[in-house]
Amino acid sequence: MRARDFLLLPLLAILSSPANAADADTAIGWTNPDWLNFHAQNTDIVQHTPGFSAQYSGPHSLNSAGETKETVSVDFLVGARLWNGGELHADALVWQGFGLSHTTGALAFPNGEAFKAGTTSPNEMLSRLFVRHTVGFGGEQEDVPDGPLALAGKQDISRLTLTIGRMSFLDIFDRNTYAGDPRTQFMNWALMANLAWDYGQDSIGYSLGATAELNQPDWTLRYGFFEMPAYINAGNVGSGNGGEDQFLTHPARGSFEPIFKSYAMAAEFEKRYRAITRPGAVRLLAWLDDASRDTFQAATAVLLTQGPNADISSVQGYHHSYGFGLNWEQGVTDSVGMFSRLGWNNGTAQALEFADANWSASVGVSIQGNAWNRANDTIGVGGVISGLSPALRNYLIAGGLGIELGDGALNYAPEKALDAYYNFQWVKGIYATADYQRVANPGANRARGPVNILGFRFHCEL
Repeated sequence: MRARDFLLLPLLAILSSPANAADADTAIGWTNPDWLNFHAQNTDIVQHTPGFSAQYSGPHSLNSAGETKETVSVDFLVGARLWNGGELHADALVWQGFGLSHTTGALAFPNGEAFKAGTTSPNEMLSRLFVRHTVGFGGEQEDVPDGPLALAGKQDISRLTLTIGRMSFLDIFDRNTYAGDPRTQFMNWALMANLAWDYGQDSIGYSLGATAELNQPDWTLRYGFFEMPAYINAGNVGSGNGGEDQFLTHPARGSFEPIFKSYAMAAEFEKRYRAITRPGAVRLLAWLDDASRDTFQAATAVLLTQGPNADISSVQGYHHSYGFGLNWEQGVTDSVGMFSRLGWNNGTAQALEFADANWSASVGVSIQGNAWNRANDTIGVGGVISGLSPALRNYLIAGGLGIELGDGALNYAPEKALDAYYNFQWVKGIYATADYQRVANPGANRARGPVNILGFRFHCEL
């Protein structure tokens, strides 16, 4: 079944919805705000790269001859209130397709929906299955709008929220109003999360974990502890899966690692404020990972001695990595917002799950279409620069492979990426997006590129 055929099922569900299409200010959805809700979404992305200049190519290079790839995702989400303050949420995900060059060749990869476990036929999983309990401390309350992972109601502003189960770190951490959702905002995954943060996840983006959030009127403190899968998420093989994927994913995959030897944990402090009457927020992030992997120094020594095709597993062991991030957003007018992220990690051991970048900086602007009477349309323009530690550079020069990188050699220069999109609302709940991206020095290699990427996205939500 091809992606365009698989699209028909959720599209028919949207078109048959009894909701009033003229009401464009709220999301379509069936919901009982008292104790139960249901949501669904479908996102289809097609991206094309024409040929580009490349002095050489390797196993993890973008295809310099040009190519066209498509991805499809469908989610069916259910939430239920189990007790006062307690909720259960489940998300059944179906996905299909491949990212450009099997999701390799660029640090700032152009499709945030291009899972490493690409597939020619639909695969299914319970991507989320978690329980959330909120303890209110009294005082002023705020409204909670209905959403895919939230039940409508009221809650104390001063509260403690505990969540345990299968979910994504990005459901709770490193969130940004203007850049965080590749299904409706920027497609590039360097603009949906901090590129230097190798957060715990399987090859689709989810993992077992537990989080705690202490919320006050103008600040929030968060902590999370998640499992790290056993194998690197490279080459589109989908091997980087946790043990629960044996039961929650079809086809089954994955294996468990010792939870206190293979883990990812993070802490984030968020400060909310108003500047010239406009809302803003600063989020400070710190993380620590421990997993079975190679250090770049030891792996490079093996490659230099035995050649670029050598087996480097002999020097594999449990190694820590750590890093820091900054996430900023600021409303400028009712229609315009700005954002930025900064990230750095110590860059001594292999990244396993997200991206190979050791440092990254992004900045951008998001503009709603009020000025041209299209209040639910959005224009976004964002830029990213990212690079590698000296240890990772030496490893790649010796012929090593990372999650995304491995041209067989390296003529190092920081990678620079631009992402610009226009998100157009057809009717309530149905959107089409035109996207243009340009990547200079793809894979932090000045011997390749620049690359132009043309994209189209269809998104519908229920």
